[in-house]
Amino acid sequence: MATKPPTHDIDESRLTVEEREEYAVGVPAVLHALKISFEQMGVLRSARTLLRVNQKDGFDCPGCAWPEEDRRHAAEFCENGAKAVAEEATLRRVGPAFFAHHSVAELREHDDWWLGQQGRLTHPMLLEEGGTHYRPISWDAALGEIATALRELDDPDDAVFYTSGRTSNEAAFLYQLLVRGLGTNNLPDCSNMCHESSGSALTQTIGIGKGTVSIVDIHDADLLIVAGQNPGTNHPRMLSALEKAKEKGATIIAVNPLPEAGLFHFKNPQTPKGVLLGGTKLADDFVQIRLGGDQALFQAIGKHLLEVEGREGGVLDHAFIREHTAGFDDYAAHVASVGWEHLTEATGMSEERLREVAERVRASTSTIVCWAMGLTQHKHSVATLRDVVNVLLLQGNIGRPGAGVCPVRGHSNVQGDRTVGIYEKPSEAFLAALDREFAFTAPREHGYDTVEAIRAMRDGRVKVFMGMGGNFVSATPDTRVVEEGMSRVGLTVQVSTKLNRSHVVHGRRAIILPTLGRTDRDRRGGVDQRVTVEDSMGAVHGSRGRLAPPSDDMLSEVAILARLCELVFADRADAPHADWRALETDYATIRGHISRVIPGFEDYDQRIEKGRTFFLPNGPRDERRFPTHNGKANFTANPLEYPVIPEGRLLLQTLRSHDQYNTTIYGKDDRYRGIHDGRRVVLIHPEDIRELGFAEGELVDLVSEWTGPGGLEERRAEEFRLVPYDTPRRNAAAYYPETNVLVPLDSTADVSGTPTSKAVVVRLEKRP
Repeated sequence: MATKPPTHDIDESRLTVEEREEYAVGVPAVLHALKISFEQMGVLRSARTLLRVNQKDGFDCPGCAWPEEDRRHAAEFCENGAKAVAEEATLRRVGPAFFAHHSVAELREHDDWWLGQQGRLTHPMLLEEGGTHYRPISWDAALGEIATALRELDDPDDAVFYTSGRTSNEAAFLYQLLVRGLGTNNLPDCSNMCHESSGSALTQTIGIGKGTVSIVDIHDADLLIVAGQNPGTNHPRMLSALEKAKEKGATIIAVNPLPEAGLFHFKNPQTPKGVLLGGTKLADDFVQIRLGGDQALFQAIGKHLLEVEGREGGVLDHAFIREHTAGFDDYAAHVASVGWEHLTEATGMSEERLREVAERVRASTSTIVCWAMGLTQHKHSVATLRDVVNVLLLQGNIGRPGAGVCPVRGHSNVQGDRTVGIYEKPSEAFLAALDREFAFTAPREHGYDTVEAIRAMRDGRVKVFMGMGGNFVSATPDTRVVEEGMSRVGLTVQVSTKLNRSHVVHGRRAIILPTLGRTDRDRRGGVDQRVTVEDSMGAVHGSRGRLAPPSDDMLSEVAILARLCELVFADRADAPHADWRALETDYATIRGHISRVIPGFEDYDQRIEKGRTFFLPNGPRDERRFPTHNGKANFTANPLEYPVIPEGRLLLQTLRSHDQYNTTIYGKDDRYRGIHDGRRVVLIHPEDIRELGFAEGELVDLVSEWTGPGGLEERRAEEFRLVPYDTPRRNAAAYYPETNVLVPLDSTADVSGTPTSKAVVVRLEKRP
């Protein structure tokens, strides 16, 4: 049997610190995954559910977007995937009696872990203006109130529609159709806060905002650079792919400020080598870089390659550069002008050390660069990623086996959502195809991204906020501004599987719509429906849950949206034309629409039958065709940038613990980093602790400093324990969402608008 949910929040006074672990996964990971699964689901339900994760006849893991191979293990999941499944397939329930017992004010005092541990939502709930408790409301009444609020808007741009990364292709396509049929492109999503910088840089340089490699390319690479990423916690199944690459002779360079266990050593619990023989050493070279120094590293690599080419030749792929690229001369001139003293200052490494790394790149016959948030959440992130592309273009490492760019996406369908239209800046080609398919005229003016949506809420310009999954309040920067802005909204609507902070920080009226998850049976029109998702490498496949839903009349996201469309667009001649009831009862009908709107989805339904996977077209990968403005892959000359840390201050990065996925807190530990039974810690070099006048284990307040248009701004996060850790000097790390309060709303990446959560200037203050 599953255990009852906790009755108390995390007690930070019980926090203990041990030595960090030197390897990832192994038997402890299996035992921990099973422990959490049994607590949430019970033994039999755990076995029945976990054996269907990522199987061809099963459901897609609601965790990360790392792809599966064609041949699957019987246990095709990782520790954190098992936790994600357990959280969704839990036997714990949050129904009307729970909300009658707990006032919203009481719930607001609990931490994110406690809220998430209470269980699955079961009924639509309404919080009336001035009310103290959510109360049950019928589906018809709830959807009717939402539809009325949308129809009565004076301006469609007064509404904001957020999307998390787990929404299926089918639901996401209907969602964007609802929004554009209403007359706005206000479609902020979680991409705005994570890989927007990747999309911006890649679209400009190679013409497509996605990666250019497959899982087979990872196995076949000669050199893999894993930069600003912690696969052991964030994408554990990636470790198996890295292990295969190592077995075939690959070299791995890990670039990161923190020495993460998953970068060094992997004990695969599904192999005798992993269980009995010590596992596999992964990184051949650990490059411990200063926060924000990655652009300098890749400029140093490019500079070295060009210098060696000038002396010896044989380094560059001249035929590729001549036939497929533009801008080489300007790039070469720029990196030649950058002094090594600036590159060493930015990275914290000597010129000799930088050249050692560059020599590994020079010697490689095929190179892949993988990255995640460590590269995307800085002011100069887009420029950094352009320089990643520059290095790959020098040796022709795009569009051939074992080579390319690999932005490792987080949430399980965040890439698919963007593909099917969840984007505030849609292309004209997409909108024109949408117009033809549904006989209406979609709006052309760009909408709000996440930061712009928060500003609009702050300024009282949002009358309706709708969240399709996710936890907007905890996921976004500048927490106090977000909470105050949300309270100014007239109606907030959250479509959710579980309780989270966005349900207790709400508008004047608030509605919670419970929905099916990936693990749940979705029976519509008398048959079990399947949905589809796109993984981090552009492969699309089906997903079908088998568990009985938490309540009998629960609706899927697709059903919720189809019914809303029917209500909102009733009697409107200028609205999209579709058979909404057919879309609700047969998801193949939605896939038919997608196939006629978006290139690459032809014969969509047939191609996902019987668990098949198909790859979407990728010009750079498939044929070295670059759909940029000039039809070429573009070298770019990017001025060197890196953070300058004021005296007596630290540069803080926010990150996940191991018992966490995005804003979902699975447990109290960060096992690999040696943190147990608590989360309010700041990891800092021991010499920095002493020089700043503090002691190991002391409790401090973190105060961020940022100079905005109105001058110096400060934000405070209270009661964090100082933990000495192996970090670069004057760099520090702490967990989000607890430290999101420190990230200024207006501190964003150039071009992409991504919050700079990896570059927060902070000072430490003693507790009173």
